[in-house]
Amino acid sequence: MRTIDITPNRREPVSSRSTFLGLAAACAVFALVSWRVAGASVDGRIDPASNAPLAPEASVLASPPPATDESDLTEAERKTIEVFRRASPGVVHVTNVARVANRRSYEDAVQGAGSGFVWDTDGHVVTNYHVVHASDALYVRFAGDPQSYRARVVNSAPHQDLAVLELVERPDSKLEPIAIGRSAGLQVGQHVYAIGNPFGLDQTLSSGLISGLGREIRSLTDHKIKNVIQTDAAINPGNSGGPLLDSRGRLIGVNTAIYTLSGAYNGIGFAVPVDTVRRIVEEILTTGRVVRPGLGVKLLSDAEASRWRLRGVGIAQVTADSAAERAGLRSASVSGAGEVSIDEIVEVDDQPIRTPRDLYDVLDGRAVGDTVRLRVRRGERLFDATVRLQALRE
Repeated sequence: MRTIDITPNRREPVSSRSTFLGLAAACAVFALVSWRVAGASVDGRIDPASNAPLAPEASVLASPPPATDESDLTEAERKTIEVFRRASPGVVHVTNVARVANRRSYEDAVQGAGSGFVWDTDGHVVTNYHVVHASDALYVRFAGDPQSYRARVVNSAPHQDLAVLELVERPDSKLEPIAIGRSAGLQVGQHVYAIGNPFGLDQTLSSGLISGLGREIRSLTDHKIKNVIQTDAAINPGNSGGPLLDSRGRLIGVNTAIYTLSGAYNGIGFAVPVDTVRRIVEEILTTGRVVRPGLGVKLLSDAEASRWRLRGVGIAQVTADSAAERAGLRSASVSGAGEVSIDEIVEVDDQPIRTPRDLYDVLDGRAVGDTVRLRVRRGERLFDATVRLQALRE
């Protein structure tokens, strides 16, 4: 609560007549001074020698200072501004919409949002898989354009956290793809820029350095993404799927994750390298799908593996005419006497396999057509099986 000092004034009282005359004189002086200053402020400043206004041409208040122009910027600032100007039209905001049931019908609800960028003039947009995962509808919005345009998923590579979209509706203006660079040959210490829509803020630019190379992170499907770029450029929720650019404005990665203990940015962000992005996107646009190597099996769940006390990875089902079937592997089965038979993969090329993650990590580094040697346990018997990896669809 505020307080007011009400201590009485102990000076002798002044007569009302004297008070009135004093106030009148003060008002007259104030009016005269105000008139002189007001006149001076219009025509110019007051000359301290003559107490008269200076000529208008001598006034320092004649016009405001000019706005900042290119000549006021440093060379580094001009380069940063140019990178943003060139890339901004190609960076988009992606909204993930789901159909949600209510009491009487269904309604659309936004379940997530992220960023993306224009890949080509045919209307293809690249973003993260986790940005579009489980969507019933997708909308893309461009900088400076209040309208949202419908898009569809062409295909995705969940294990690398990438997805390719196609605009179903397109803006009237020409699409401006991001310039594609290379991730091979990058150096720690290079300047980089991230453009995206963190926390729903449209077209935000952050800058930093490449602070690490050759990192490994996990995708939404728990597969390992290799050769990831680490950067200290600020990446926050909503930046996912946006471009990481080099100092010339060329794409070198797709921002995909942060390392955090609190859920907010802590100075470490990660981007899928553009060489991986280019390979996957071109494969999707050429064949409509992503090919990865595999055995041709379905694995038992963790709960089932724990139930049967498996020491390796259990095979639930072997696909007909698959690489695994040709190598002599079998699906899990139960005999008439109730005996359970499960093939367990315990090693791949002498590397121990204890969990599905171990198996994924070994196979993710191989190519279709590569040969691997499995150590398999069937009951109490161990045997080796040579498998030529086949193509699997993402």
